[in-house]
Amino acid sequence: MVPIGTETDGMNILGLVLFAMVFGVALRILGEEGEELIRFFNAFNEATMVLVSWIMWYIPFGIMFLVGSKIVEMEDVVLLVTSLGKYIFASILGHIIHGGIVLPLIYFAFTRKNPYSFLSGLITPFTTAFATCSSSATLPSMIKCVEENNGVDKRISRFILPIGATVNMDGAAIFQCIAAVFIAQLNNTELNAGQIFTILVTATASSVGAAGIPAGGIITIAIILEAIGLPTNDLSLMLAVDWIVDRTTTVVNVEGDALGAGILHHINQLETKKHQPEVAEELEEVRVESVANVQAEEETSPLVMRQTKILEGMPEAIESVL
Repeated sequence: MVPIGTETDGMNILGLVLFAMVFGVALRILGEEGEELIRFFNAFNEATMVLVSWIMWYIPFGIMFLVGSKIVEMEDVVLLVTSLGKYIFASILGHIIHGGIVLPLIYFAFTRKNPYSFLSGLITPFTTAFATCSSSATLPSMIKCVEENNGVDKRISRFILPIGATVNMDGAAIFQCIAAVFIAQLNNTELNAGQIFTILVTATASSVGAAGIPAGGIITIAIILEAIGLPTNDLSLMLAVDWIVDRTTTVVNVEGDALGAGILHHINQLETKKHQPEVAEELEEVRVESVANVQAEEETSPLVMRQTKILEGMPEAIESVL
């Protein structure tokens, strides 16, 4: 058997992602000259988000017709509903395992503290995340609760949490992988090891660039489907049930941000304690030298006056070099 390379229809998504990463590094290396192009892409991204917000107003009508057409095409509607139910169950179960077991274990491994007591102080952000499906909308309450309820340093929380709300999308990566496998099974397509690895890598990379808004991860599923050669027409089914899955996705996203800030705060405290003995030793040396200089009778500096006792037990004011 001699393998023969063939070309598949569709965009080279992995190539585009790799080019974008290398191109971004090149722009940063350019310095001031590259900043102009970076500002252009930032403005282009903001304009795209405005267009998306406009599209969101008539998305319910579009989803209704897309789902209706998909139901008409299906020969067995019960099979479709059952498949969607399994997809929702698998996504929520994955979020429960990751958010309830994996992330707390990571926090415990670094801090040796009870992670659930840490999470108990974040009920308000979790409720906001579940209601709004937006990591960005949850950010203000998350910063407040992490600082006030869990005692995380402001310098750490206000640096880590905004970055995490944009970059850390582990919940989105989980449901994107499940959605890609679901669409593959819906089209009776068997995935090989290479395609599964491609799903993992592409989902991880695309979740980093997903926007922290409702249904922000649905757009990036198209990138995964293009990378493994699956049709993107079935995304309408994802949009129909995304309002359920996106809630647990957002909760897991903000949970990962909060635990990351807690881990970094703990590491910062350990580093501070390591340097405290050195500072104490330096202060001890200064104190010992000052005592020796106080007892020196030939010193005549008028800067500091100290009280000491002479051999007979009578107090006498003497001068110290300090």
